[in-house]
Amino acid sequence: MFGMVRPCTHRLGERLTAQWMAHLCGLCLALRGQAGQFARVVTNYDGLVISVLTEAQAGAERAGRRRAGPCALRGMRRASVAEGDGARLAAAVSLILASAKTRDHVTDQDGLLARRPVAAAARRIAGVWDKEGARAGAGVGFDTALLVGAVERQPEVEALAGPGTPLLAVTEPTETATAAAFAHTAHLAGIPGNAAPLAEAGRLFGRLAHLLDAVEDQEKDAASGAWNPLTATGTPRAEARRLAADALHGIRLALDEAEFTDGRLAHVLLVHELGRSVERAFGEERHRHGAGAYGPAPGNPYAPGAPPHPGGPGDLPPPPPPREPRGLIPGCLVFVGMACTCQMCCGTYEGPWSRRRRDGMCKSCGDCCECCSCCSDGCQCCECCGCCDC
Repeated sequence: MFGMVRPCTHRLGERLTAQWMAHLCGLCLALRGQAGQFARVVTNYDGLVISVLTEAQAGAERAGRRRAGPCALRGMRRASVAEGDGARLAAAVSLILASAKTRDHVTDQDGLLARRPVAAAARRIAGVWDKEGARAGAGVGFDTALLVGAVERQPEVEALAGPGTPLLAVTEPTETATAAAFAHTAHLAGIPGNAAPLAEAGRLFGRLAHLLDAVEDQEKDAASGAWNPLTATGTPRAEARRLAADALHGIRLALDEAEFTDGRLAHVLLVHELGRSVERAFGEERHRHGAGAYGPAPGNPYAPGAPPHPGGPGDLPPPPPPREPRGLIPGCLVFVGMACTCQMCCGTYEGPWSRRRRDGMCKSCGDCCECCSCCSDGCQCCECCGCCDC
């Protein structure tokens, strides 16, 4: 369950958390219904934004809800989950993009995919996802060729990029794909006038996805020799930060132009949570809140001359080296195990693919009172300020 938009229950409040989980479960079940049980591994936080936008425009009754059976990720509880065209469109987009990602891993011979039998199996899985994604898209009137074309153009764009190439030239294929998906939610909801502003929001959402991925992976890519858009184009991080801020502002303006039946969850995810994602990627929350939510404060406690660790011995052992990310297939197997044991729902867990520490949906985000600043602009979009006595 990867993606930029990773809200915590304290910031969402009870009502919006229930909506969020309804869309998450709806996407997961739509993937299972469309492409089989294994396709549920491509459930992702960013893809369900499409389902959220559809329901925000059409309303929960028109968009569709149903009562789902017990699931390990819900602690074996039944729940109301999103269904209908929004969930199916989200599933189609997720399958097409997951297929493209799988083919990239095969081409790069990542991990076990360097072995021919494993690579052949991964190609077959990607082929199934391509076919089922196209079928799901056709079922809701969406031409997935737009996504496929954008994915196929990405390597060509990257091959032509070099020092001095505008960074936005590299992000263009991703922007085109997400713009098409966001705009189609307006047609599914029966509000075609929303297509233009939502296309703009989608374009900027895709830009942010590409930018934040590049920022977070730049050091790792430099160490491994992998291609990175910031390094390849010589773009300073300060310029990437400016582009991210412009994208956030543009998304907010685009959402203000759209007509919603109930746009509170969409607003929280695409305005407040995206803003927090930008802060995480550029390390700003770490500096602002210290070691609370997103890791230790800046500085190396193991550097020569560093003061002793408070309450501990003067000589600390060196930190363990970072662990290598898992390949696609091992990561999928670990994901299934975590899903069946609720590790991704509650507490803290290690990312199945990245091995990075993640907090589950039910994990407290530390100081819950900090969430009360998320609506300080007066938008009244969330209920999080009732989570504590402040």
